[in-house]
Amino acid sequence: MTDRPRRVTRALLSVSDKTGLIEFAKALAAHDVELVSTGGTAKAIAAAGLKVKDVSDLTGFPEMMDGRVKTLHPKVHGGLLAIRDNKDHAEAMKAHGIAPIDLLVVNLYPFEATVDKGAGFEDCIENIDIGGPAMIRAAAKNHDDVVVVVEAQDYQAVLDELAANKGATTLKLRRRLAAKAYARTAAYDAAISNWFNRQLETDAPDFRAFGGRLIQSLRYGENPHQTAAFYATPDKRPGVSTARQLQGKELSYNNINDTDAAYECIGEFDAKRTAACVIVKHANPCGVAEGPNLVEAYRRALACDSTSAFGGIIAMNRPLDADSAREITKIFTEVIIAPDASEEAIAIIGGKKNLRLLLAGSLPDPRAPGLTAKTVAGGLLVQSRDNAVVDDMTFKVVTKRAPTDAEMRDLKFAFRVAKHVKSNTIIYAKDLATVGIGAGQMSRVDSARIAARKAQDAAAELKLAEPLTKGSVVASDAFFPFADGMLACIEAGATAVVQPGGSMRDDEVIKAADEHGIAMVFTGTRHFRH
Repeated sequence: MTDRPRRVTRALLSVSDKTGLIEFAKALAAHDVELVSTGGTAKAIAAAGLKVKDVSDLTGFPEMMDGRVKTLHPKVHGGLLAIRDNKDHAEAMKAHGIAPIDLLVVNLYPFEATVDKGAGFEDCIENIDIGGPAMIRAAAKNHDDVVVVVEAQDYQAVLDELAANKGATTLKLRRRLAAKAYARTAAYDAAISNWFNRQLETDAPDFRAFGGRLIQSLRYGENPHQTAAFYATPDKRPGVSTARQLQGKELSYNNINDTDAAYECIGEFDAKRTAACVIVKHANPCGVAEGPNLVEAYRRALACDSTSAFGGIIAMNRPLDADSAREITKIFTEVIIAPDASEEAIAIIGGKKNLRLLLAGSLPDPRAPGLTAKTVAGGLLVQSRDNAVVDDMTFKVVTKRAPTDAEMRDLKFAFRVAKHVKSNTIIYAKDLATVGIGAGQMSRVDSARIAARKAQDAAAELKLAEPLTKGSVVASDAFFPFADGMLACIEAGATAVVQPGGSMRDDEVIKAADEHGIAMVFTGTRHFRH
């Protein structure tokens, strides 16, 4: 690919975000570039004392229909699309009085921001840009001759090339900006189409588009031989994508994935009701607890599986305080994420240079609707977010013995956690803390046994006479297909069980529970998480 420099003699600027606009326009004028503009952009440039031609003077037509029609004109699109070295194109330009446009600067109406602020339907519709995407796509298609800029952060790259190439740009820059331009219009259209689908309550539209803005390029993906990057979508859900990182080295792909898992889980715990802590390792909680304060919640969560917690991710549902910060820094931790943090806590964490501290501002709403997606070969699986919440469920007693108040409290806690653990899931809980977690096994019996074994290891670590599964309750994310899984839980010491129910053998499982004097409740809600 040769440089193929193209001199910029005329620029069309039409921007809603005017950040850096005047400085850029002044620099273009210094390179003897004629400035053409529209509406508010033209007024801003003129107010800065620069000579600017209104697009209506270029086209010979006024802006009309409340500005809906202003750049949709052959003198605009001909100036963008004409191939400069094509004799027929040159003759057509001359015959119809079409002047070339060598630089296009457009950053589109703020549709996403309008939706974010909760504007009404008609306001959102009016903020769908038509002329902007049309011009961007035209300029990007003709990138051999035209440079297109869709955001202010690229102004300097253009100016650097004009300075280095006597007022011209290189093909390399024009191609890079053209690729970015198409991605920008694709993300813009995705935001619009998904907004429309929400308005129409369409679960399965004929076409599904997703778009995102680069947050950061990552060193690698799940493994060093994989490339990766992190993108923000229009969904402004509090979490790792919106959090402010105060310190520590750059997050990795796995850090981001695990931190998201931790913060989604901690969102289940209302900060007004209780302090809570979640510790995650490899996208699975390895300890979760409520407590009278954060430091106590952390200690109780850590006690569930201190071995797995080493190098883990910690999420808090309240602002991180100094006592919690001191306790956390006693072992190696990768990331702490919380809504906020005290200055003293920030200073304490600052003593651990590699420990990342993220402040998300608020907690994610576990009831909020939304979409999740995962790739399969040649396709995407898209579903609504699992926004079923324990507090909205009816716990139906199906055994002869009903749970005690203390057992019911722990059953709700355990099922709250089970939603965020990979299937097959078994959660043992006692006194509002996990005491054994079995995750991601092919057999539910194995999950029950692994969780019990982890509880035995934790008891040995804490020098307890017996594992905390004795007298605990147990939650299963899906029904027990046979009684064996539940019997393994009973053997570990569980006295009450919560599960969705719905198995062909529910009667068999209930009978086994009754025979052992176990209380069992059904939720009617399954929480598979693959």
